[in-house]
Amino acid sequence: MTDSPNNTSIRTRTDWIFFAILGVVAGTYVLFLSGLIIADFAYMTNAARENESAGSAIVDALNRPEIRASIRLSLLSCTITTILSLWVAVPVGYVMSRCRFPGRDFVDALLDIPIVLPPLVVGLSLLILFQFPPFAWFNRYIVYQTPAVILAQFVVSAAFAVRTMRSTFDNLDPRREQVALTLGCTRAQAFGMVTFPEAWPGILTAGTLAWARALGEFGPLLVFAGATRYKTEVLSTTIFLELSIGNLQAAVAVSLIMVFAAVIVLMLTRMWGRRDLTT
Repeated sequence: MTDSPNNTSIRTRTDWIFFAILGVVAGTYVLFLSGLIIADFAYMTNAARENESAGSAIVDALNRPEIRASIRLSLLSCTITTILSLWVAVPVGYVMSRCRFPGRDFVDALLDIPIVLPPLVVGLSLLILFQFPPFAWFNRYIVYQTPAVILAQFVVSAAFAVRTMRSTFDNLDPRREQVALTLGCTRAQAFGMVTFPEAWPGILTAGTLAWARALGEFGPLLVFAGATRYKTEVLSTTIFLELSIGNLQAAVAVSLIMVFAAVIVLMLTRMWGRRDLTT
């Protein structure tokens, strides 16, 4: 049975309306996100015109030693946080995807707590945790010290990485792993030779999310690590410090630096992801 010309015309018209609505909603959101970045650039451009002798605000920000120190600490802490997050996320995601055990739903909900909790609550909980043994024994070496930056970033970033890795393993066909087991491989060998290589795009995505989330972390850092210059100051807290003294131009400049860093990481990830698909 074939559709009549009238039915075809009506379907074409309704399809056009449907996609037009989707396009308006999606386009509005994309324009809004673009507007956020364009507004920052416009502000910096106007500031440069009003004070031509100051030069580029971004260059000026990069020339300040305290901001260079925050950039170095941000790059170091985000990289360490990403490595630690993947170190935890791969096995936890695999266990949650492949294993069934009592209390699994409770553990699954527990793993999402850093995602749903307000950031300040995460920082406060870390601060309270290090008041009790055995964590209290390391209080003076961690709280309001550089390791606190990494730990505060890790608590939240690892949750996103775990959720990504679990979704990755859920989407992988377990039959290949079962075939490897029937051919004489141990569970560890089957994971290392079959499952892990297939999960590499997901690992790359989880690492990207962890790095980007660590870069933008603020609330837990402010409560648990503080914002001390040359010690625990990272880019997100630099924005807070510059705003607190009314230096809006420097705050916007640091914000653009963070945008550039995030865009570069996302572009590299997509390039590597496409390369993995083509090889």
